[in-house]
Amino acid sequence: MSKTKLSTFLTERQDEIISTYNQLHQLAEPSWQEEKTSQFLVDALQKAGIMVKRFDGHYGFIAEIPGEQEEVVGLRADMDALVQEVDGVVKPNHSCGHDAHSTLVLYSALAIASMGITPKKTIRFLFQPAEEKLGGAMKMIEDGALKSVTQLMGVHLRPEMEVPFGKAAPAIFHGATTFLKGTIKGLQAHAARPAYGKNVIEAATVLVQALQNIRLTANSGFSVKMTQLQAGGETSNVIPDRATFTLDVRAQTNEGMDELREKTDHAIKYSGELMGVDIVAEWGGFVPAAVPNESMIKLAEQAITDVLGAENLTEPCVTPGGEDFHFYPLKCPTVQSTMVGLGCGLKPVLHHPNMSFDTTALVYGAQILATAAWEAAHST
Repeated sequence: MSKTKLSTFLTERQDEIISTYNQLHQLAEPSWQEEKTSQFLVDALQKAGIMVKRFDGHYGFIAEIPGEQEEVVGLRADMDALVQEVDGVVKPNHSCGHDAHSTLVLYSALAIASMGITPKKTIRFLFQPAEEKLGGAMKMIEDGALKSVTQLMGVHLRPEMEVPFGKAAPAIFHGATTFLKGTIKGLQAHAARPAYGKNVIEAATVLVQALQNIRLTANSGFSVKMTQLQAGGETSNVIPDRATFTLDVRAQTNEGMDELREKTDHAIKYSGELMGVDIVAEWGGFVPAAVPNESMIKLAEQAITDVLGAENLTEPCVTPGGEDFHFYPLKCPTVQSTMVGLGCGLKPVLHHPNMSFDTTALVYGAQILATAAWEAAHST
């Protein structure tokens, strides 16, 4: 009966849900600057009588429906937009669906609050900043947003090619991702006398070949690619003595990432020694891979089945993309988590400047999250 009431509440508010999404879409603010987005969500939650706690130094916050027990069940949304060129204009743009995620968690909260029933466990709604800059989840953890949380669920829109419209996946297995920035220092020379120089462009070529030869003992997918290379000036007949480069590094598992980083360091050392140049490199920010949690996957499967039917439950989707949601269980090992992959007719792909999806999917997306949270709050 409770799950039926949740679904009915949301079905009856389809137009309102889509209108809210459209308003959030227009607000689009970059990482750490989500002031208007945060205030919009806080206003909607407080209007419904839901408790809100803000944090100093950023615009992330939590909302909470107190339960009979201190144990907490959580739903998480991200709020920030990408900054990218759209039709010739560089601006904040919600091409990753964070506006949809905020809408889904907001209406899950409103639906549960409308029940007027005190849940057994407290239900907390985490609205996180700066997922795109990879620091938001860690900041929420530092500020105590996961205190007493034992189960946490997230959501992410999925492209049509991964999860079709009307279907949902009980987990998204993101890969680990990081990057490396390096400088190659050689010796400048006239192009007519290359033997007197140390060509940093040729050294970069050797490094690319060394990276292509990397193989992992762990049986998992990986990628290490040079994505930026700058060398030389305006003169065409001078062998440059300095180059800078960036590597994008990805592995499907955290164990694979450990091995990949070690072998990437070896490839850099080998290339420098072979070409007689100095290569100085520094690793950048890291996002961990998803670690499957069977009990949370089963919880998500049941919620998806309740809302969409068993025929519309898909297998977990595997993607090499990164997601800082996975810091939550990594840094708080007592937290069990999963991220629902929502089929919504999304085309062409995430992060495309003109990404679009069928907004009617927001209704069943919120129904899945609200149902899962309610069930988790009453499980033993």
